[in-house]
Amino acid sequence: MKVSVDTNVLVRAVVRDDPEQANAAARVLMDAELIAVALPCLCEFVWVLRKLYGFQSTDVSAAIEALLAAANVQVNRPAVEAGLSVLSAGGDFADGVIAYEGRWLGGETFVSFDKQAVALLTAQGQSARLL
Repeated sequence: MKVSVDTNVLVRAVVRDDPEQANAAARVLMDAELIAVALPCLCEFVWVLRKLYGFQSTDVSAAIEALLAAANVQVNRPAVEAGLSVLSAGGDFADGVIAYEGRWLGGETFVSFDKQAVALLTAQGQSARLL
């Protein structure tokens, strides 16, 4: 079976706070021929782990890296790596993904009211401007 996972499946597999759902999530992830993970799913995943479960950035990064290491997982790897780069620098995973996808779509400069996002992206050599 080829599946597209919802955020809650990934969260249950990592957090295991509901044993029945955690086992079901693990089963589908292990049995799937292909696991498609959309970028919004990963952005939500990071947010849920950080805000609701109190995970540190390094633990979230490790969970995403483990997911990426699975042979049956398909993601937009360059976008995920951009998100991980911003996350590891102390910023928001989603900002890295948004900046990457914006460049991919033809945008030249990331603009935001978020001072930290602009500073982190600029420090990484990207064109970013604070509004």
